[in-house]
Amino acid sequence: MSKLPIKCPSCEQHLNVSQLSCLHCDTLIAGSYPLPKLMQLPQEDQDFILQFVLHSGSLKKMALQMEISYPTMRNKLDDIIEKLQPKL
Repeated sequence: MSKLPIKCPSCEQHLNVSQLSCLHCDTLIAGSYPLPKLMQLPQEDQDFILQFVLHSGSLKKMALQMEISYPTMRNKLDDIIEKLQPKL
């Protein structure tokens, strides 16, 4: 599976979705839509969030499984939360 690009390779700005298509009936929807906030995160952060959800929100369980300290896991989550906060 190829990774969905989230930043422009020329200027590093966030990319927008410009077209969606239905594989069943070939309907096309065109426009300019921003990617959902979670998809704008780097793949590593998206993977962390997926694991967090699959572990029922337990950083303790994640830390045990990944053999990483709880404070390291907490810091990673805090970093992601900061990235998701609206810029003022």
